[in-house]
Amino acid sequence: MLVSRIFAPEPSAATFRLGALVRALAGAGARVEVVTAEAPDGAGSLGLVRPAEDGASGGSGARPGESGAWDARGGTGAAPAIPARVRRAPVLRDPSGYVRGYLPYLSFDVPLLWRLLRGSRPDVYVVEPPPTTGAVVRVIAALRGRSYVYYAADVWSDASASTGAPKVVVRLVRALESWVLRGAAVVLSVNEGVTERVRELGARQVVTVGNGVDTDVFTPGEASPADASPPADATLPTDASSPTGANPSADATPSARPTRSNPVASCESRSGYPERDSRGERGFQRASEIPDGPFLLYAGTASEWQGAEVFAEAMPRVLEEFPDAQVVFLGQGSSWDRLSMLAAGLPEGAITLHDPVSAAESAVWQRRASAALVSLRPGIGYDFAMPTKMFAALACGTPVIFAGPVTSPAARLVESECLGWVTDHDAGEVAEAMIAALRAADESVAETAAESEGDRLVAWVREHRSLAAVGERAADAVLSAVTSRG
Repeated sequence: MLVSRIFAPEPSAATFRLGALVRALAGAGARVEVVTAEAPDGAGSLGLVRPAEDGASGGSGARPGESGAWDARGGTGAAPAIPARVRRAPVLRDPSGYVRGYLPYLSFDVPLLWRLLRGSRPDVYVVEPPPTTGAVVRVIAALRGRSYVYYAADVWSDASASTGAPKVVVRLVRALESWVLRGAAVVLSVNEGVTERVRELGARQVVTVGNGVDTDVFTPGEASPADASPPADATLPTDASSPTGANPSADATPSARPTRSNPVASCESRSGYPERDSRGERGFQRASEIPDGPFLLYAGTASEWQGAEVFAEAMPRVLEEFPDAQVVFLGQGSSWDRLSMLAAGLPEGAITLHDPVSAAESAVWQRRASAALVSLRPGIGYDFAMPTKMFAALACGTPVIFAGPVTSPAARLVESECLGWVTDHDAGEVAEAMIAALRAADESVAETAAESEGDRLVAWVREHRSLAAVGERAADAVLSAVTSRG
């Protein structure tokens, strides 16, 4: 049984991870039940499959106030359906539509205790943060004599501390998170930084499963409009915000460190993947909104953790070199208002903001962009994060500009694998990297060279960051928890 406040069709990184896990478990012969929240208003507009209403596939066994059925088939033009029984219940959401903050968490966790007590008795529970949800599952698992697996996308107590939450809150969250981690039969971690931290907090057995993207959706060639997973995002809090829902801000400190040059062009090219092709993309609702001229794309959540404002702050300098350049933000998040304000101070069209779209539509934007923008605000506890949006762009053959801690795992990866440009989280440095990316795209009139370089990026993602492989590793760990208990 999978317990999570976030699940398909809600767009988030957790949706990707958990969907891959469910499919891998089903592929191994397991029957999976998902206990989650009602999808937010408008999720259906993303083209995602909603679970059938009660009785639509022979009866769901849903409780009063819940809906759910075996979602083993897709709707018209749907992506591969989630092979699980999905039980949903109402939940409070914050103004931006997330289950985030004290009251929204409680609105999911308090009824969850009763929902799990009345529900079936699974072989094993899998629980997604926050730690309050993990605590409920630990209690129920103990009462029912079952093990549970905790899927640690990040470390919540560290996030609380970084937002300036009261010390008493940080201590309580850390104690609760440690208690949940110590009780888990297995903890799944998305990267080595999280693995190290959860071990320090008492986790007994940790499996680093990594993170990745759906390489059947994010492709360098034609995207199928039938594929409709949620948009790619970082493994950061919209999936894992602090319990306070705080919105910290931090000024980027200018650095004397020079902007790193683009390592992409110097890497050996390997071809063998289909060339970029926009055929079949006209059916997407917003394909007509994709700029004809050069543009850079930020696709995914823009919150206090990412500090995506740095790209907007860099635009005045970029426009001096490329007056027709644009930056497109595709997503949502707590930084949206600030981004809108920055856009208003620039020439019309220099910055545009669009609501979230399906992953397949996001891939259309990704493959047409000159480069993808990825950021992490330094020093707030998420330097170890490996943003999924980075791999989504690369899977489409598009290089990335990473702005953030230059010694972080993400920065080191971009540099060592020649995946794009790396800069500090500083508007001046970021502007130079954006100019370099636009210039590289402008100069790559030699189509063959550009395509072979894109092929190299695609090949790297397919080899190292396939979401299916992540799901299989996670499923193996979950099934091992069942075996060890037995």
